[in-house]
Amino acid sequence: MVPEMYLEQTRRRVLIMEWVEGVRLSEVRDLYLVEVGVYCSLSQLLEYGFYHADPHPGNLLRTIDGKLAYLDFGMMGEFRQELRDGFIEACLHLVNRDFDGLAKDFVTLGLLPATAQKDEVTKALTGVFESAVNKGVQNISFGDLSGNLGQTMYKFKFQIPSYFSLVIRSLAVLEGIAISFNPNYKVLSSSYPWIARKVLTDNSPNLRSTLYTLLYKDGTFQIDRLESLLTESLRARTEQTLVRTQQDESDSSRFAIKQVLSFTLTEQGAFVKDLLLQEIAKGLDALGVATLSSVTSAAASRLPFAPSPSPSLNNEEATNLRNLYRLLLLVAKTPQKENSSRAPGHESTGEKGDDGADDMSLVLNEMRSFPEFLPVLSVIPE
Repeated sequence: MVPEMYLEQTRRRVLIMEWVEGVRLSEVRDLYLVEVGVYCSLSQLLEYGFYHADPHPGNLLRTIDGKLAYLDFGMMGEFRQELRDGFIEACLHLVNRDFDGLAKDFVTLGLLPATAQKDEVTKALTGVFESAVNKGVQNISFGDLSGNLGQTMYKFKFQIPSYFSLVIRSLAVLEGIAISFNPNYKVLSSSYPWIARKVLTDNSPNLRSTLYTLLYKDGTFQIDRLESLLTESLRARTEQTLVRTQQDESDSSRFAIKQVLSFTLTEQGAFVKDLLLQEIAKGLDALGVATLSSVTSAAASRLPFAPSPSPSLNNEEATNLRNLYRLLLLVAKTPQKENSSRAPGHESTGEKGDDGADDMSLVLNEMRSFPEFLPVLSVIPE
């Protein structure tokens, strides 16, 4: 909450606001409210571009009715749209180990001059961040990242715009408050689901271009990245989910499935839906080839003469079939059994000649556990 302002009594040097009863956040052990603070800060920073730049423990209160109150609005910052998009893109490129993209983001954010040698910067950023990112987004600390950049910043003459100092400071302060409650807390881990949801749903041309480039690196569909973004986005807190509720695991899983399907069929998810339908259509084409190959091979084995060779999957079709299988798994949220962990298109321990039949069998087996989601496939354009 934000205390009410009394504009009639307010002057140029004096801001008169409502008195709020509560306890400083530093004096209560409530990690939930810290997470609310992270969500509020992200909304201020990346949604509205106007944010509280001094969220230290003394400026955050837990009210009597359990709300989070912001105090002292003497230090506010503005975040222009292109900088907001650049910050989101930088987080995406960092988590996905795209250090070349990260170097370009640093130029967009005004941290690097446009004349900087991008290849050298990319190499340096890889050395600085790769080991930290390899530990997973849950273990990345804003404070550590800033500290590790020191030598690289000096070498490549990084500039630190005033807005950037305020943004990083506000996030680092929130992380510091949370760490006092939970030593393993990382603000980027809490922020990334919000960022994933933002990039999947925002209609900004810059973010859509970034999403497409991220998912089609070198022209190949990166299903691992889509799976990560969708899964992370389901963890994002929203104004509706910022309540303390507990669901059993099965209810949570079913709710997540409905969220994926609902999201892809909404106007906000139209861009992602188009990408999904495109990849599903490619996968179904490959499934058709695999089916024909399997049927003709079976028929040929019963003939006394050698027929012409049946069509087999090429590398692109095998990749498309694997992607279809993964997409069905993603939406169905069905865990793979240990004895069927081989994705379609990967060689089995059996003979190579059986790969097409095995691939088709894996996909069809997954589709049998997928009846309630088949309406999604029915909207594929002819």
